[in-house]
Amino acid sequence: MTEPNLPFRLPLRTQRLVLRRFEAGDLDAFHAYHSLPETARFLPREAKSYTQSMEYVGKYANFEFEKEGDWVALAIEAADSPGLLGEVVLKWLPGRGQAEVGWSLAPEARGKGYAAEAAAAMLKLGFEDLGFHRIDAKLDALNTASAALCERLGMRLESTQVDKWHYKGQWATEVVYAILAEEWQARQPR
Repeated sequence: MTEPNLPFRLPLRTQRLVLRRFEAGDLDAFHAYHSLPETARFLPREAKSYTQSMEYVGKYANFEFEKEGDWVALAIEAADSPGLLGEVVLKWLPGRGQAEVGWSLAPEARGKGYAAEAAAAMLKLGFEDLGFHRIDAKLDALNTASAALCERLGMRLESTQVDKWHYKGQWATEVVYAILAEEWQARQPR
């Protein structure tokens, strides 16, 4: 069943994961990892307060996806063990057929391939269901784990923009990875 204001069905399911709308019950788990400096390290803002976590969970639970600037923000949980592991997002960028993918996981969920599996599901959603032409990921160049994940997804490094952002008291170099719909389609099993 397609939800109101969404041109696709939820939840999304992968081999090991369920990607679903956020719920009020996700707040404590969300805050547990978003309050950590290690989670915030490569995010634009500092670690979140409990109030900020409440705001984000509320926004993520009530998203719509109808126009440029809208975000799909889905909770990641294991199919065989409910409980929030992280989130994966797809943002509809300005310009025809453009989107950006991103992810963040709780420390105990990292290194298990969950981010790659969730991001691959978002690429599938973006290209197959939403008809995007190009999806990118923008990273701090020091975030080598996410860069490696982009490469595993078949995304190519398109640019390195030296000292593009000034956040958390220092300059950061941004790298942009991207994949086109036709490139993504060519990687799918026949």
